[in-house]
Amino acid sequence: MILYTQVPIETVLDGMDNPPPATTEITVNGVLMQVEATSSYQGKIVRLLSPDPFHYLNPSYAPGQLIEFKPG
Repeated sequence: MILYTQVPIETVLDGMDNPPPATTEITVNGVLMQVEATSSYQGKIVRLLSPDPFHYLNPSYAPGQLIEFKPG
């Protein structure tokens, strides 16, 4: 792969060695999503896994939103 950019290679590759944060799949109000836990009852939505397109239109399920859930 060739990358044509004026950005230094150190900036482009910055953080490549860091492991991604641990995520878990949960269902909240019937919506399956991948969440990065911020506390035992709260997490940040990473992405939706639901097949229902209307779930993606709901701004409360947007990636980056904090959501409360019951650990299961």
